[in-house]
Amino acid sequence: MSAVSGNAAAEAGGALAGQTVVVVGGSAGMGLETARQVRAAGGEVVLVARNAERLERAARELKPVSTAAFDAADPERLEGYLRELPGPIDHVMVTAGSPSYTPLAELDLGRAGQEFGGRIATTLAVARAGREKVRPGGSLLFVGGTGGRRPARGMAVMGAVTAALPALTANLALETAPVRVNLIAAGFVDTPLSATLLGDRLEERREQLRRTLPIGRVVEPADVAALAVHLMVNEALTGATYDIDGGQQFVPA
Repeated sequence: MSAVSGNAAAEAGGALAGQTVVVVGGSAGMGLETARQVRAAGGEVVLVARNAERLERAARELKPVSTAAFDAADPERLEGYLRELPGPIDHVMVTAGSPSYTPLAELDLGRAGQEFGGRIATTLAVARAGREKVRPGGSLLFVGGTGGRRPARGMAVMGAVTAALPALTANLALETAPVRVNLIAAGFVDTPLSATLLGDRLEERREQLRRTLPIGRVVEPADVAALAVHLMVNEALTGATYDIDGGQQFVPA
């Protein structure tokens, strides 16, 4: 366990004891680290992920209540799965999904529509199921980003998603109440997905961020997980977007 993760677990104590958290995208990166911190805070986890092999490894470590391997980008499948889960659910966190960086000239319009509409539909599906499945005071927690706030080539679809999610979160918080809805907007986080996207440029990006970010280090999955656990525990929080990027949006690109 990392130092950040250990500190967050110590602060959380048994704050999630007796609670069950469904983590969609729970086999790697931010989702996996959140599941670890939920367990450290006394909670139980249900893990959902597309990659069955990674999911099995995570299950061996975390001893979840149950697991399911399917693509959460299918909103109907995800909604049906959540509705059919046995017993009460306290929180659902959705980290699944990959950002799209495609210049306009290379954009496939059908795929662009699917990427934007699919992200919105998945969020709506979780909210519709969660309204009935999650106990009052529990929460739905989605993960978006801050990168799309800065216009750039190739960011048209990502920018639209980034702008849409806070508005969607605020509206859903009213429609799902007393179930709470919040959004984590992350900048660069040092995850396996980031490594896949950047390839041999990963270390260069890390070093750039260490030099330029106000916090002087790269944001880790444990940082996001600590915020996620706090949003689950603090029942006064709903309808809001919480940035966690180490100040990345305030420094030159």
